[in-house]
Amino acid sequence: MSAQGVGQAPYVLAHLLGYLDDRRANPAHPAVLANRSGQYLHLVGHSFGGRFLCEAVQRAAERPPRPPVLGWSTPRDPRQPFTVDSMLIFQMAAPRDAFVRHFPRLFPSGETPGAPLRGPLVLTHSRWDRATGFWHLRAEGAPGIGHSGAGAAPVDPFPTRLLPTNAVYPQQALDHRIVNVDAGWLYRGSRLTRLAPAGAHSDFQRAESAHLLLTLAERSR
Repeated sequence: MSAQGVGQAPYVLAHLLGYLDDRRANPAHPAVLANRSGQYLHLVGHSFGGRFLCEAVQRAAERPPRPPVLGWSTPRDPRQPFTVDSMLIFQMAAPRDAFVRHFPRLFPSGETPGAPLRGPLVLTHSRWDRATGFWHLRAEGAPGIGHSGAGAAPVDPFPTRLLPTNAVYPQQALDHRIVNVDAGWLYRGSRLTRLAPAGAHSDFQRAESAHLLLTLAERSR
């Protein structure tokens, strides 16, 4: 849908990011998440949606010729460059080495500019996710990120654990370029869904997931 150069999904998403960026004000004043006086931009994806988001942000690192995406086709104030403030992907359906094979531009290397991702890329995983475990193993020859977390990458992924809503994430646990969040203690599905083809692949609609997302938003201020 996107990796073979024939799909348009990343360009559609990139245009959407540009639309949002064109209409957001300086997020520094006041210290709020969203109103007419200041907005931050946080991306959230699930499964293959995470691959689309990575493609969209990576396209922003391309140099002309390219489509006029992400609002970069016109001069901008260098004091307010476009950035994604954080990216959270639940149970990503991609190989564990996807950030080496498919999305290397998400992270700068030497003089090569990286994509406009200023904050952390946070990835949840659970061993109860059969879609990115059992089935991903058979489709792509290895478990996926949603099952086992990110593996080989341009920067070392930092391992941590999904916390309950009454616990505070230490700054050190999230302040990394890539963060692997083990959610296996919660993303387990029911007794029936564990045996279903997808397992706990979609068992992320939890208060603890919102807690993680809001923590990333708060730390970006």
